[in-house]
Amino acid sequence: MPDHEDAALAAALASFIDPYAEATLGDLQAVELAAVEAGRARVRLRYGFPVGGYAHELQPLLAAHLAAAGVALPLDLELAAGIRAHAVQRQLKPMASVSNVVAVASGKGGVGKSTVAVNLALAWAAQGARVGILDADIYGPSQPLMLGLAGERPEIAPGKRIRALEAHGVAAMSIGFLIDAAQPMVWRGPMVTQALTQLLNDTLWGQLDYLVVDMPPGTGDIQLTLAQRVPVAGAVIVTTPQHIAVADARKGLRMFEKVSVPVLGIVENMSLHVCSNCGYAEAIFGTGGGDEMAREYGVALLGRLPLDARIREEADGGRPTVVAAPDSPRAAAYFALARRTAAALARRERDRSTTFPNIVVEET
Repeated sequence: MPDHEDAALAAALASFIDPYAEATLGDLQAVELAAVEAGRARVRLRYGFPVGGYAHELQPLLAAHLAAAGVALPLDLELAAGIRAHAVQRQLKPMASVSNVVAVASGKGGVGKSTVAVNLALAWAAQGARVGILDADIYGPSQPLMLGLAGERPEIAPGKRIRALEAHGVAAMSIGFLIDAAQPMVWRGPMVTQALTQLLNDTLWGQLDYLVVDMPPGTGDIQLTLAQRVPVAGAVIVTTPQHIAVADARKGLRMFEKVSVPVLGIVENMSLHVCSNCGYAEAIFGTGGGDEMAREYGVALLGRLPLDARIREEADGGRPTVVAAPDSPRAAAYFALARRTAAALARRERDRSTTFPNIVVEET
């Protein structure tokens, strides 16, 4: 009976646990089509995160799950993405043209936060999302160099708005585009926060699914004020494995907790070094720091990223790893991080501000 076959297929699909979302397709309400036709299983899934390149990875896992559940049929799999806006801090409103602002932060400098941020943005773009990146590190803007845009100047549009520059399919804005790179930024905190909120709000980003904000390192007044003024859907904390870096990363996590910004998870950068000559793997900065912090605060460990000289060379050359070597194992770690981060955000509460009319009470 065809109806019976369709029902069995739908039931088997509903119990499949997606490896990135870490939830069943039933809980995700991801199944749009489950039909048995001409001896084949036709399946269409809609995820709340970018799906570019995912079908190739998901197909064998899903086929094996269906076979184990008694649906041993050739699988025709189709994936679609439905990326929605998610809730931000209660006192703020989401940006009209940006569905989700994601802050990438660290408790201290030197942990590779900017490299993680740019590869995260580029990975999302490669997976099919509309993405921008805001370099919020006023004192040491690095995104112009990493994106190959050093020395470029943005156009000023009518209304004194700034057109975002574009690199590798990502819209980009940085104070580094507007100043002499050789001049130090001798600004006090209020000037910095004002400049960054203007860069955020006065830039013509286009319609974006994600805007990655490369936050300044640390947890001082500037970082706290930015976290209070920028409508953030989720934050990613970058650390290295050693305990001193994790101790500082904890401060960054607590800062976001204080301003009601959900932390999507922890990224352990420079996790393992593999010698390019002999292949020997060594945890130069120790092990377990990211895992320990994730367990302590009940958040996800989004990824462990390698310590590799080529990652530094590629970023310095204006073509970060995701663009320069997309098929390499080191790039695969960034693609997995991007998928897992977007899936963590997709599980969060949606922004429903546009589903309700504005209610105005007038005295008559």
